[in-house]
Amino acid sequence: MNNVAEILLAAGRSRRMGAFKPLLAFGESTVIESCLDGLRSTGIEDIIVVVGHRAHDVRKQLEDLDVKFAINPDPDSEMSVSIARGVERVGPQAEAVLIALVDQPAVSGEVIRLLIDEWRRARARIIQPEHNGRGGHPMLIDLAHRNELLTLHSKRGLRTRFDAH
Repeated sequence: MNNVAEILLAAGRSRRMGAFKPLLAFGESTVIESCLDGLRSTGIEDIIVVVGHRAHDVRKQLEDLDVKFAINPDPDSEMSVSIARGVERVGPQAEAVLIALVDQPAVSGEVIRLLIDEWRRARARIIQPEHNGRGGHPMLIDLAHRNELLTLHSKRGLRTRFDAH
């Protein structure tokens, strides 16, 4: 699985939640640690956590884990900024990137493996789970589109250049 990198977006302020989501308790750990458990269970080694608001606290919580960090200096920015900061840190061996959200700690490694297996089978440019006809996260994007991920429109994000299939 070394040709797939994973980016966990955790830079926002969690305003609607009323508490800082990444560090909330979830089961026997925190939300962010639960997300990382699912990501790490896939065997993928290149994991980038994009931090912004309370970056120091998140880094401290994850200091014993083998993850890289990317900084989004503006936690009020759109998700596209965090995606670009994460993609900048993806290693050169990666051929695809899985983009996951910190507010989805129940996504299992099995779901992630299904996305990766489908990408490998179909070599589609984007693999996106659906529920009731609506696309969701995590998404897997072929890094043939690395430059497009680095220059996403700030308001439309991934909808700018990608059609989900």
